[in-house]
Amino acid sequence: MADIQNGDSCSSSPLELFERVTAQGEKVRSLKAGKASTEEIDAAVKLLLSLKVTYKTATGQDYKAGSPPVDFSPVSNNGPITTQDEDFVDPWTVQTSNAKGVDYDKLIVRFGSSKIDKELINRIERVTGKTPHHFLRRGIFFSHRDMNQILDAYENKKPFYLYTGRGPSSEAMHVGHLIPFIFTKWLQEIFNVPLVIQLTDDEKYLWKDLTIERAYEYAIENAKDIIACGFDINKTFIFSDLDYLGMSSGYYKNVVKVQKHVTFNQVKGIFGFTDSDCIGKISFPAIQAAPSFSSSFPQIFKDKKDIQCLIPCAIDQDPYFRMTRDVAPRIGYLKPALLHSVFFPALQGAQTKMSASDPNTSIFLTDTPKQIKTKINKHAFSGGKDTIEEHRKYGGNCEVDVSYMYLTFFLEDDDKLEQMKQAYTSGALLTGELKKVLIETLQPLIAAHQQRRKQITDEMVKQFMTPRKLAFDF
Repeated sequence: MADIQNGDSCSSSPLELFERVTAQGEKVRSLKAGKASTEEIDAAVKLLLSLKVTYKTATGQDYKAGSPPVDFSPVSNNGPITTQDEDFVDPWTVQTSNAKGVDYDKLIVRFGSSKIDKELINRIERVTGKTPHHFLRRGIFFSHRDMNQILDAYENKKPFYLYTGRGPSSEAMHVGHLIPFIFTKWLQEIFNVPLVIQLTDDEKYLWKDLTIERAYEYAIENAKDIIACGFDINKTFIFSDLDYLGMSSGYYKNVVKVQKHVTFNQVKGIFGFTDSDCIGKISFPAIQAAPSFSSSFPQIFKDKKDIQCLIPCAIDQDPYFRMTRDVAPRIGYLKPALLHSVFFPALQGAQTKMSASDPNTSIFLTDTPKQIKTKINKHAFSGGKDTIEEHRKYGGNCEVDVSYMYLTFFLEDDDKLEQMKQAYTSGALLTGELKKVLIETLQPLIAAHQQRRKQITDEMVKQFMTPRKLAFDF
């Protein structure tokens, strides 16, 4: 990159300034490493410092390597997001300082997506003739991109397909991991469309301290939990990246097409990659992008390249698909549509990160009824008051109470949920009683999941994961 004099920087976007500072920093390092003359190094350092001042003036924040500015456009405004209230969201980290959780309205503005409003929910009901899922009614899936296009296609009898996924970082999944799959299953049933599920075992190998064999084992174990959600084997293809990439030329061709159309500077801007990240990480986003295109699955869609894709996922995955949507028209494909869900809170509250390595941060699908009861009673953050007297007088706060938050996900009865909200807020319902309702909701749900999972054999997993024609003709 050519040296930029300070005067040229005034009209630059924050992202361009960020990239110039980064490039100049790399230049200084290479001059020092190459033992350049003192004058040359001093001149380069002087320019670096002046670029950093310009950057701070333009963005109001100090330059920090690997953390691009938050207010920038077009494709790149989906990078790591930090709001004034210290919400930080990228595909690997979600942090908030607010007990209520991430401010999703701000996130919609930052990411440039659209809110799922009453009008869209009513249209889904009209078009499908089905009552909207409680995840839609309660704002658990709260944001979208181009969902109206999908509904237009459906009304005009044009096909589309669903794509979602899971990063298999541990053998056992927790209840939060079920959210996209519960909703995707509902979408598949009401629209009667093919579904592809990506297991990014390659990503977990690149990012975590795992052997490649262990990452693949986790993918197979997670596939059993996904199948236990009740997906139809005739309409669903589950694939491990480590497996499928090597056997599908359609998939790999699309990966390479995406790779050609995204620059290193773009992925650094979007994902915050640095020069010390392995090249596997830098090229991985193309692998998550490629299933958005029907030609990645010739066994399902034959040679059709124009079948649109709908992706239900948590909003932290959006950066991948902002990139995908930017690239799609340049390589002759339709942009995928998206439905975004909120994050599932840790037991200790929305400010705590759930961790597979700390079993007390969530309810796992392998937990016994006793473990579920103990975890909720002992660890679920309460929005109640310190004493019964105070609670009866002032009431509890449902906005920060984890037991209530979990019930919004798993208690399907709207009237019962509303009654409990009013009773808890007024002080009539105590924290212990609210926790009891959650325990009695989750225990049978998880026991039923465990029973279904027990029935799933290695042969069934193999059938789901074999590339094949599904029950649709294209």
